[in-house]
Amino acid sequence: MLTGFRATRRAVLAGLLTLAASAASARTDAPEVNDVARFLAGLPLSAESPLEPLTRGHGWQRHAAQLDAAWKEMEQRQLARVRAWAAKYLPGPQPVLFYMFSGPDFLYADAFFPNASTYVLSGLEPVGSMPELMRLPHGSMLRGLNQIRASLGTVLSFSFFITEDMKAKLNAGEFAGTLPILYVFLARAGKTIRETSFLRLDKEGAELPVSSRATASGANGVRITFSDSEGRTQTLYYFSTDLSDGGIRQSGFLKFCERLGTGDGLIKSASYLLHLGSFSKVREFLLANTAAIVQDDSGIPVRYFTADQWVLQVFGTYRAPISIFSQHRQEALAKLFRKGEATPIDFGIGYRWRPHEANLLLAVRRQARAGHDR
Repeated sequence: MLTGFRATRRAVLAGLLTLAASAASARTDAPEVNDVARFLAGLPLSAESPLEPLTRGHGWQRHAAQLDAAWKEMEQRQLARVRAWAAKYLPGPQPVLFYMFSGPDFLYADAFFPNASTYVLSGLEPVGSMPELMRLPHGSMLRGLNQIRASLGTVLSFSFFITEDMKAKLNAGEFAGTLPILYVFLARAGKTIRETSFLRLDKEGAELPVSSRATASGANGVRITFSDSEGRTQTLYYFSTDLSDGGIRQSGFLKFCERLGTGDGLIKSASYLLHLGSFSKVREFLLANTAAIVQDDSGIPVRYFTADQWVLQVFGTYRAPISIFSQHRQEALAKLFRKGEATPIDFGIGYRWRPHEANLLLAVRRQARAGHDR
């Protein structure tokens, strides 16, 4: 009987050791979140990464080559010029950037405001979930990479996402949601992702963690902590939320933003929603809580920037909005451009994506301008 007990105990111990080894192996084989981002972005991985073998196939290498070519062209045509403009004209940055109606566009948030410590992006597009790259069949993986390139098409070519197009592309497929696109932009911007956390907001704007990776469990936001090439820690928030007055009343989004203090604002390709009375709450928040706002003409109508509080500078050329938004032409903005004080820009932005048609307005709060001039 003793012999049988010892045999049983040895069997149990062997089983426990096997389970422990399997768990350790699973932990070792789970890719780091930064490796996931680099894989999706078509960037090289270290030999130690469990994802590295997946980069040897023709499908991933074609994905990487196409993104390399697209980024090289866009860097020369757009991003380097945007960064040069921002360095020359923007006042000292606030710690926070509010980029409403952005969707997953970290690309231009970083180009205009590379030194923000916290980025707050928002839109209707869903957050999505963490890509399970190690579990995907090869065919599904390739379809997912194709989906990413298709989702990036308009922003790489024209500087903006098309809302309806994004709804279709980001609500289905192997890499659904904004998170994979955010990972691509972060990796291609040279960031190193440290941690990703899913969350939701209560009505007071407090962050509530969500343990599940699926948005069905209640996550309508994601927090990504990353570092730049100089090792500075930065944070990106993206919230899937309705920014209309009715939607804002049901969420704690603006209260969350208020907790972050004064920031800067970026608005482009915003469907002229801030021209409407039904988006007055977000408009009022930005006017009250920013030191500087960079926007194209789809942002806050120029009549809301009162002369006693704001210094305005215009760039590029103001033309009537494209046909589907023609009702939002601003005579007051046209008058600013007619004064002959507009500074040329050498990049396209917003719906008027050709450089000779694009416009920007830089609005700087007078107190912030006084500090910048000193």
